[in-house]
Amino acid sequence: IGQPDIETPASILDAVRHTDMKVLEYSHSAGFESYRKKLVTYYERNGIHVDHNQIIVTTGGSEAISFGIMSCMDPGDEIIIPEPFYANYNGFATSAGVTVVPIPSSIETGFALPAIEAFEKAVTPRTRAIMICNPNNPTGYLYSREELEVLREICLKHDLFLFSDEAYREFCYDGRKHISALSLEGLDQHVVLMDTISKRYSACGGRIGAFVSKNQQVLDAAMKFAQARLSPPSFAQILGEAAVDLPADYFDAVHAEYNSRRDLLVKRLNAMEGVFCPSPGGAFYAMAQLPVADSERFCQWLLESFSHNGATVMMAPAAGFYATPGQGRNEVRLAYVLNLADIDGAMDCLEAALKEYKD
Repeated sequence: IGQPDIETPASILDAVRHTDMKVLEYSHSAGFESYRKKLVTYYERNGIHVDHNQIIVTTGGSEAISFGIMSCMDPGDEIIIPEPFYANYNGFATSAGVTVVPIPSSIETGFALPAIEAFEKAVTPRTRAIMICNPNNPTGYLYSREELEVLREICLKHDLFLFSDEAYREFCYDGRKHISALSLEGLDQHVVLMDTISKRYSACGGRIGAFVSKNQQVLDAAMKFAQARLSPPSFAQILGEAAVDLPADYFDAVHAEYNSRRDLLVKRLNAMEGVFCPSPGGAFYAMAQLPVADSERFCQWLLESFSHNGATVMMAPAAGFYATPGQGRNEVRLAYVLNLADIDGAMDCLEAALKEYKD
């Protein structure tokens, strides 16, 4: 489960504790203007140039994704998503009457972007958008500029929207930098950026996200949905505004911690007989291929029937991240949101389990 164990910065919690607000009132439906202006400075630091009126504060990243699909697509339309992908994308699409068209990526390539030919083959007259998560949940894959340029070419050629979930922007490894879809030249009217403070500041319970677009027609449509739900949480916007002022060394420390966790997890997994885990370039997830026929059955067995030194390990069967039936049956997603000692213990447990398990 992607719940970080890193402590939420005390200073942003203090901002909520010490607010002098006399009435806990609704904010503007787009969010407090002061927070949206603060977000502009955050995005500027990350090479994303927007105005505060191009930002709608949402109730978590989930609402931003839902707004994007409902604002840009009609029932019966299709959205192309490289798989495996965050399972809730399917739910958001289904609730809007939109059909997900999956394009498979492969663990052998570390889940790199599928070839442009796969996208071309998937485009139909009902296709309206492509959705990516960068860095990716569940794979941890970090898209390169070259891969993003491929998506740019497809979107311009077929007049498609590019929905970019950038919840894990800060978590990039091996000296690589995150490139936002909103920084791609000539794609301003096509990109809808979905964002959240949840993972960035270990503030999942704050339920604050952002919907960002330079397309005024899209913004106008999204605002109708924002007005219908009145406003995002007021207290959490105060928290989010304070978070923009966190010193750079906060992310330095968090980044170093997750990098160490990733390295340990991948090393331990690949040392196990029959296990393969490509090293993720970002986020805090890893996908591993196991020497089992059915990872869902294996994960259930771990929880119900196995114990190693009084403990077991919980993983997410990867089949739930695929839309294509039968895909990912021997894969699992692991989240390195535990300290190094606990990750080591979890890997001891998994290694013992694989030796004992019988398909």
